Amino acid sequence: MRRYGKHTDEDDIRTRPNRKGNRPRTNIRPKHEDAAEGMVLTVDRGRLTCLVDDRVVLAMKARELGRKAAVVGDLVHLVGDLSGKKDTLARIVRISDRTSVLRRTADDDDPYERVVVANADQLAIVTALADPEPRPRLIDRCLVAAFDGGLEPLLVLTKSDLAPSDKLLELYGALDIPYVVTSREELESGDAADRVHEQLDGKITAFVGHSGVGKTTLVNALVPEDRRRSTGHVNAVTGRGRHTTTSALALPLLDGGWVIDTPGVRSFGLAHIDPSRVIHAFPDLEPGTEGCPRACSHDEPDCALDDWVAQGHADQTRLYSLRRLLATRERKEGD
Repeated sequence: MRRYGKHTDEDDIRTRPNRKGNRPRTNIRPKHEDAAEGMVLTVDRGRLTCLVDDRVVLAMKARELGRKAAVVGDLVHLVGDLSGKKDTLARIVRISDRTSVLRRTADDDDPYERVVVANADQLAIVTALADPEPRPRLIDRCLVAAFDGGLEPLLVLTKSDLAPSDKLLELYGALDIPYVVTSREELESGDAADRVHEQLDGKITAFVGHSGVGKTTLVNALVPEDRRRSTGHVNAVTGRGRHTTTSALALPLLDGGWVIDTPGVRSFGLAHIDPSRVIHAFPDLEPGTEGCPRACSHDEPDCALDDWVAQGHADQTRLYSLRRLLATRERKEGD
């Protein structure tokens, strides 16, 4: 056995090669200053369909991004083959800061937060007035997620020929939320799409709703078929086009805005929501919280908002609406 002593030259010592090659490790990441900007249209099994200028490009996330994931609506920077031709693949090397996020958890006990949509301006909450029956608790939860994530809410009530809208709208009157009421006939004829379109006004709008409320029918009426085809999702494995709502999908409007169709929801968990952020959606009430005790739930005997309202700074119905929304984390959607 060879032994190394004090007369051993360093050239006699065998060094262990790097198993992944002899290139030294570094924390310096390439800047990719020539990367092109694009928007994520949909995500499917690790492949992201992006719009780069006027081309639809299939891409994957670069390894240097680590666990950071891009979602529909994200503005990203891409390198590689940006031609959009068949069997080409680009790489997403940067994800821009988000202006808003729509997040949810599977249920209130699930700690895993899912970002559904990024950078949307507003959230259109589609619900039927009958068949299926409206679920106010689900609407409340969507409103909380919108307020928390920085999205303006919009109520879209369908099937008004089966039931009146007055009772449901009364619940949200104090929130001053814009709304559109449509019938089945209007939905089928396209008249409903025309009136909803007035509320979109060139914005990026995410649509949510549970099965059977007419959400996808409305989205299809808002976006002409040729524009759905031009940006529709293409399965990276088979190459066949498909348009389903198993994953969120961004579709362009004629006026330059976007509609993002999201999967139908059976529940909308709020485990990730910090109740203290919901108050930001109530600018008339927020100054009154300065006198609240630390970590105030805004629904306890020492809450300063009761005095704030009693002094005439805000309306009692607004405080009721705030407390109802905050309490939705403690209630099941069917309660």
